[in-house]
Parts: sequence; structure tokens; C-alpha cells
Amino acid sequence: MTIYTEEQARTILEKVVALSTADECTATLNGGVDGNIRFALNNVSTSGIVSNVELAVQVAFGKRVGTATVNEFDDAALERVVRRAEDLARLAPENPEFMPAIGKQSYRPSPTFSESTAAITPEFRAQVAADSILPCREADLVAAGFLLDSRNFTAFANSNGNFGYQRATNFNYTCTVRTADGTGSGWVGRSLKNASDFDASRDIRVAMRKAAESADAKALEPGKYTVILEPHAAAGLISFMMRFFDARTADEGRSFLSKAGGGNKLGEQIYDPRVNISADPWHPDAPVMPWDEEGLPREAMPIIQDGKVVNLNYSRYWAQQQGKRATGRPGNLIMAGGEGATADLVAGTDRGILVTRTWYIRMVDPQTVLLTGLTRDGTFYIENGRIVHPVKNFRFNESPVIMLNNIDELGRPVLVSGDESSFAMLLPPMRLRDFTFSSLSDAV
Repeated sequence: MTIYTEEQARTILEKVVALSTADECTATLNGGVDGNIRFALNNVSTSGIVSNVELAVQVAFGKRVGTATVNEFDDAALERVVRRAEDLARLAPENPEFMPAIGKQSYRPSPTFSESTAAITPEFRAQVAADSILPCREADLVAAGFLLDSRNFTAFANSNGNFGYQRATNFNYTCTVRTADGTGSGWVGRSLKNASDFDASRDIRVAMRKAAESADAKALEPGKYTVILEPHAAAGLISFMMRFFDARTADEGRSFLSKAGGGNKLGEQIYDPRVNISADPWHPDAPVMPWDEEGLPREAMPIIQDGKVVNLNYSRYWAQQQGKRATGRPGNLIMAGGEGATADLVAGTDRGILVTRTWYIRMVDPQTVLLTGLTRDGTFYIENGRIVHPVKNFRFNESPVIMLNNIDELGRPVLVSGDESSFAMLLPPMRLRDFTFSSLSDAV
């Protein structure tokens, strides 16, 4: 069992901090149990459970910092890891941007732990695999997928009296379904707080239908099209863009949010007025830890409001340099939308292209967030409100900044699965004008 109670974690951490002779010491415990099952070619290939706890000790002498880790917790091991961190700190060069360990904070717990997810068993994972594989076998389709679930905890303490502890669970399922001849591909992904809300036998039908219907795709000329991006298709582009919502990057001229004469575009209208993106650690459908990597408390805050940039992230160092207040870096992104599903957006489209997923996204120009990538796992031509036929996949060259100025309609937000983004994200399906497809791709 590697989920320590708050009392158990505090005992270890306070002992470690007391052992240090450095100017300051921060100790962090991370532990958990990860379970998984993987299947391919309609057969289970691997299944396992990984259980571990690791202690990281960071100390500083002046501006010299050293870090060491260990996964043993007897007194001798704790003594060794502290001394190792101190030895490394003495050898390290001074960090000119060093910030002292954060002072005592107050953290409001967020609902990151689910009893039903924590209770997942090997039998549950096996049933998910069976519910994914058997319908595909019966339909002469081929399934490959992965379920990863975890229950874990994080705790930390430092020599300035700060302490935090919280438990969390995670649940991520993805499955790709191909036709037997490999000409059609469909996909489904689910990221949930509660495993009790998951039904693989229902969700696999989405991937099966797209696989069957995407076979024998027709080629369309590259160009600008009205597109409907499903939430997972939009996630990669938007998460790329959100990496630039850092005040320092903007202030130093390295971002699309940089002003030509210096400074940033905070407060300026950058997007369509319907674009509203916020962060909220306590959102019931996408909760995250109430602190960031520096131990700063996260806050519920707007980031883009009615198309205007209203908040940028200030690290502790950059906030000090600029005379600003540092806040915790957001751990989730919630984009407002409408009430309709993807099918409703399709029904309202005269001519356009439905994109299930985007992948292999790479940066072309950071000043405009111009990205390139490929569609995959089901791309379809729409005419008069219905899907007419599958189309070959495209390479796109598009900026999410321009994309979010070309909105026709937004649908109902859903939680995208964790492999699409480093954030927890609630995103709507979106119909967009003039999305740029630059070339065709023969990939399925």
C-alpha cells in the first residue's frame, strides 16, 4: 500500500526537514498505485500494477541548490538523501534567479479523489478490454487500446513552515479501431473523474462506427474549409497556444502576446468575443491540485474573457522583477461553449469537414502560434447538414489564434482525455471558417 495518510506523510517530511543543516530545505513525497491494461489486434497484450513512493529533497546554501531522491524511508536512508542533496548543493553554481522556499500557505482542498476510481480491480480492467475487443471481433474490426488508472498522493513540507497534502485519482481510456484491411480508422477517448460513469461497451461503438464509415476515403483538394473540430481535435492546438500565456515570455518579446515596443497584450482583444477560457482547480468535472509546481495556491480565474486576455501567469521570480503578484500556474482550462453536441453542429453545416482528431502537431512560428499537424481516425465531408463520405486525411497549417477568430458556432464542452494535452481541459466542439489544409496525407 503506497497511499500514505496525511499523518504518515507529515512524520516523514518533518523528520527530513529537521535533518538538514542547509539554509533551507523542501521535502516532497509522491506515491501511488497505477494500474493498466493494453490490448492490440483484438487481444490483451499487457496488464500490470505499479506501486511506488518517492521522496525528493531540495536544499539550498545561499543561491546554490541541490536535489536528491530516494524510495527508502528508514532513518539511515533519510539521513543519506539529505546529505547527498547538501553535497550537491555545495558543488552547484549559484542560480541568479533563485527564489527562497515558499512561506506558509493556505490550500483549499479540491475534489481530486474518486472512490469508484480508487476501487478499480484487475477484473474491472479485464472487463473493459473484453467490452472493447468482442464487439470489434464480431464486426470484423480490429481494436487496439489502453486503460490507465491511478490512485496517488502528494505531500510536501519545507523549513519555512509550509505543508500540503492531497490524494487524487485518474482514469484515462483510449481505443483505436481499424477495418480489417486497414483502410478505415476510428477512435474514442474518455477521461473521467469517476470510473463508475464509464461504459466501454457504449463508447467503443463510436470508434467502430467511424472506422467502418471512414474506409475508402475520397481525396479533396487542399485549401480553406469550414471545419468542425471535435473537442479532442481542438485540444492539441489550444493547449499549444496556452503555453504562451506566460508573462515573462510575452514581456521579453518571445510570444504572440508580446507588444512590438515591449510589454504584453494583457487587456487587449485578441479573439472572437465568444471565446471565454478560465481556470478553476475546484471544477467538479476537471478538478486539479490546489497548488502548482512552486507550491503557490491556484485560484479560480478568467484567462480569456469575451475575447480579451485578462490574466497571464507570473512566476514568483518574474512577479518580483515586475512588481506583480504571483499566482499558481493553472492546472486546468475550461472553455465556455453552447448546448449542442457535435451532431448538432454537423446538422447546421452547409459544406464542411468533420475532424475527429489532430496529431503530430509542431510549432512553425511562435510569434503567431502557427502550427502544423495531421488529421486522423475519421475525417468526413459534410453537405447539407449530413455526412456524405469520408475524405483522405490532411496536413494543416493553422494558428489557434486565427482559428478562434473564425468561430461560427460552439457546442457543449466535454472533458478531453489526458493524452491530448498537458492540462485537464473542458472544450466544446467548434465549427470554424477558413481552416487551412495545406496538403493531403495518405496515412489512415
